[in-house]
Amino acid sequence: MKILAFAASNHPQSINQQLALSTARLLPQAKVETLQLDDYDLPVYSELREQALGVPAQVSAFLQRVAAADGLIVAFAEHNGSFTAAFKNLYDWASRAQRHIFQHKPALFLAAAPGPGGAKSVLQAAVSAAPYMGARLTGTVSVANFHQVFDPQVQLVKDSAVFIQLQQAALKLQQHIQQQAA
Repeated sequence: MKILAFAASNHPQSINQQLALSTARLLPQAKVETLQLDDYDLPVYSELREQALGVPAQVSAFLQRVAAADGLIVAFAEHNGSFTAAFKNLYDWASRAQRHIFQHKPALFLAAAPGPGGAKSVLQAAVSAAPYMGARLTGTVSVANFHQVFDPQVQLVKDSAVFIQLQQAALKLQQHIQQQAA
């Protein structure tokens, strides 16, 4: 089972990247791959740019990475209550090449924030957009007060209640992947 786990953020020390990878590691039998949104640096999408450039190679590369995965763990960073500009721009470009960018893969959506809100606004936006993105959503988890609940030394959530939520959500993703493969 191959899991693509990444943050919908281009911050090099993204807490959402840490959350996505630590959650993926809760599935020891999974082969986990990741990506960095900075590797998909694209001009701001417009129809005129699309006509001039066609589909950029980075967009095709992103879609190939998604296609090669059996399931997805995506952790959404919140900027002003919504998606980061980096993710939204990649989504806009990729959806022109393939409408359902997550290609009907089972997906677990996460969100983390350093404060008490837990990036719930962006997580709700992602849940609402999941059908348009082509994600077969298996679960969601919001993690508030990330720096208090995450142990960077071992790269795991140390709060037992949050850990159990993440573990159960990861196992549900695994079950959906296994059912799809059967």
